[in-house]
Amino acid sequence: MANTFHLAIPAGVLETSVAFYRDVLGCSTGNSETGRWVDINFWGNELTLHQSQESLPNVSHDVDMGTVMVPHFGVHLEQADFDTVKARLEAKGIDFIDPPYRRFKGNEFEQETFFIKDPNGNVMEIKTMVNPEVLFKVVDGCQSAAIT
Repeated sequence: MANTFHLAIPAGVLETSVAFYRDVLGCSTGNSETGRWVDINFWGNELTLHQSQESLPNVSHDVDMGTVMVPHFGVHLEQADFDTVKARLEAKGIDFIDPPYRRFKGNEFEQETFFIKDPNGNVMEIKTMVNPEVLFKVVDGCQSAAIT
């Protein structure tokens, strides 16, 4: 198995959150424990939704595009997959926290991104990069962090 990221989050009403990830985002479900948790195939990563009564607190931080909510999680997608997810959200009438926005225009880190919330208020960022190979760019033998 390849290196796979795992994140477990509070899901509120499990059935509602599963429907969002499956029917709106187009993700598939995996292993589960009825009434407790469900694994979501989040584009090759394991996102575990836990039945809960809590949601995560969110605060905003300033970045180049304004403010973004944290904590948040997300995924980098190929342009075609990004466009498909964006179209699915628009077709389902899902509100964007931050609508699709092109960042770092004209430089090697150019990307399009948007932020949404799931039914329990968990914030996620979906993005696509023009040059995904620069995400963890190696310069003079050292890995440098991309501006994301």
